[in-house]
Amino acid sequence: MRFANLVKQVDSYYSGKLREYGVSPRGVDWNSRESQVIRFDQLLGVCDLTRPCSINDFGCGYGALLDELVERGCAVDYCGYDISAAMIAQASRHHDGRDRCTFTADESVVPEADYTLASGIFNVRLETPEPLWEEYILATLATIDRLSQRGFAFNMLTRYSDPERMRGDLYYGDPCAFFDHCKRLFSRQVALLHNYGLYEFTIRVHK
Repeated sequence: MRFANLVKQVDSYYSGKLREYGVSPRGVDWNSRESQVIRFDQLLGVCDLTRPCSINDFGCGYGALLDELVERGCAVDYCGYDISAAMIAQASRHHDGRDRCTFTADESVVPEADYTLASGIFNVRLETPEPLWEEYILATLATIDRLSQRGFAFNMLTRYSDPERMRGDLYYGDPCAFFDHCKRLFSRQVALLHNYGLYEFTIRVHK
């Protein structure tokens, strides 16, 4: 597998965060619950939640998005996928007994769903060279597109971040380039959101 070493490094990074901080935003490398909810708001905008639907949470961590959906009273069939088996084990314990949800660390069993959402999975590249990381991003987006019947959304740190705040182990994407990629390959109905107060952007692809 071309991305096996890359995935192993990211798995180790996030499993370490979970061991250090547990079931919390910092356990999935977010700064706060408030910023986490802002991100969910942007991603969920691609979904029609006024009626029952199915959602894949690509990079689900401990299942914080599922908690948000339950809190909002959404009728959703949910599948959480994460490359970290430790995250999946924690998510399964955290949501033990909850109906209409599954968790897996095996990408091959993730089902097609109405929507797929991906929060933060493209940010931490560690020592991976940028060209290989971008290749990984595009391959992952192709997978997400294939799994999504009605639409998908993802976020990414922005190349328009303040230079003095940018870190060498993180990836900062060009929002215009990813908008163009999604527009040309996935759908004519694409939205780029870069106005919600964080150093990142969200892209929604409607089918």
